[in-house]
Amino acid sequence: MNQSLTDADQRMAKAVEVTREEFAAIRAGRANPQMFSKLTADYYGTPTPVQQIASFTAPEARIILVAPYDMSALPAIERAIRDSDLGVNPSNDGKIIRCVFPELTEERRKEYIKIARAKAEDGKVSVRNIRRNTKQALEKLEKDGEVGKDDVTGAEKKLDGTTKKHVDQIDEMLKTKEAELLEV
Repeated sequence: MNQSLTDADQRMAKAVEVTREEFAAIRAGRANPQMFSKLTADYYGTPTPVQQIASFTAPEARIILVAPYDMSALPAIERAIRDSDLGVNPSNDGKIIRCVFPELTEERRKEYIKIARAKAEDGKVSVRNIRRNTKQALEKLEKDGEVGKDDVTGAEKKLDGTTKKHVDQIDEMLKTKEAELLEV
């Protein structure tokens, strides 16, 4: 029973971490190399994460320079960036790709807040699904006669506390991200 609770806590922590990574990919005022973490480029016929085949630097707040390790990958990386939802048009000088991010408009900021809220809700749904699955496992243990009703009730209270802790973490991250997006 304790193993189920520990497992649920670890899985919920992973769901929170995934949500944190999703938030990092949402652009606030500064351009961030983490925004490229979900992009994949066709590298010798294999979809490869761009972060594995190029290095990223941010010389200014709204500029990211992408330097491929293998120059033959330059067009594929440029195509992946252009086709992404980053809203940037990369320019290529033959050695590096320069991505200049436009200033965020009020409308774009509100759109990003909607995206952030949707990602937060996805994270909370994941946490709740883990809670439901763990609760079902605890009820099955009780039904099979392995543990008593009082033990299951206590474990469910611990599970509810763990769930609340992780949902609160996601809410806090959302609040921080919204403040970051509204900051001009």
